[in-house]
Formats: sequence, structure tokens, C-alpha cells
Amino acid sequence: MTVRRRKTETPAQAPAEKTPAPPVALTIDALGLKCPIPIIMLAAQINDVPLNATVAVLADDPAAFTDVPAWCRLKSHQHVASYDLPQGGWAIHVRRNY
Repeated sequence: MTVRRRKTETPAQAPAEKTPAPPVALTIDALGLKCPIPIIMLAAQINDVPLNATVAVLADDPAAFTDVPAWCRLKSHQHVASYDLPQGGWAIHVRRNY
């Protein structure tokens, strides 16, 4: 007996889907501020949201785009995604893990 399997798409072949942004429990507006201020604001306020809640850091400093995800790895929080803002900059979503 021969079993034929249908070829499935690998993640690299799958069409790109826009994932909707998760609901946000807190938005930190750091637009116009230079790093490390967005990270300092995030560190000071992340404990104000419940566990597993998402914090959005709005930032337009290019350093924040890489530094916030690096801070997440360092502090064991989850960098969910970064979304482009229409006026420039990003909404960097962080999930509180502890």
C-alpha cells in the first residue's frame, strides 16, 4: 500500500499575512525622545500592567527599534512585534512575563 502525502508549504513559502496587533494594556509615548529614555520609561512602567499583558512603546529614535527588543531578551520579557507608525517611528510591543 502506498501512502501519498500532499506537499505542504513551509513557513518560507507561505504567503505573508499581516498579523493584527494584540490588545495593548499600556501605551508609553516616547516619540521625540532619544534612547535610552524609551527603555527607562518601559522599565519604570512595565510592572504597572498584569502578567502577560502587552505594553506598546511608541518611539521614533532608530536606536529604540533595536534596543527595546534587546532589553526584552536581557530582562526575559517578550518582544511581540514592532509596527510602523503612519507618522514615522514604531509601536514596539512588549509582553510582560514576570
